[in-house]
Amino acid sequence: MKGCRPLSDQEADSIMESFGGQYSARDQAVFALGRYTGERISAILQLKVGDVVQGGRIMDAVTYRRANRKGKTESRTVTLHPKAKKALAAWINQLAKGTILTADDFVFRSRKGHSSRPISRVQYHRILKDAIQPNELTGKLATHAMRKTFAEAMRRHFKGDIFKIQKAMGHKNINSTVAYLSFNEEDIDQAIKGMS
Repeated sequence: MKGCRPLSDQEADSIMESFGGQYSARDQAVFALGRYTGERISAILQLKVGDVVQGGRIMDAVTYRRANRKGKTESRTVTLHPKAKKALAAWINQLAKGTILTADDFVFRSRKGHSSRPISRVQYHRILKDAIQPNELTGKLATHAMRKTFAEAMRRHFKGDIFKIQKAMGHKNINSTVAYLSFNEEDIDQAIKGMS
């Protein structure tokens, strides 16, 4: 996480369009979940079909199970943004072609392991780097940039209300939330100069 920066909306949209190949729908779905739910990549990759599909339809919210989250202390349910839901539906529809999906199948399964294991976070890191590279973006960008992008969006939406941002991020400790937020030095300088 250290040094990783959030993406602007334009940068995130450009990256989303840069995923290519046979698994572009999968890679876009992972990215959309990271961007719009703010969950860590390891928890996203552990999602199973039963976590996101009910009655043949993509659910309106996704629950990241306690066992797959950092600290393993509690689950986290997040409403799905329409773009995340659309990307997830596109991947599930592609995944379901010619295959009977079960609730226990991994959504983001490894090509090598069929449905028995998900792709690794290291593999998704490589995939994301390949999508970032043609966009010539600067700064440290990795999978945690998706979570930082979500944090920044929540900061803007909640006008800096740190307690609401903490809740949105699923943090137990407020210090964890503060670590995610990017504080622009120019904003701080302006605030200091504007004091009476």
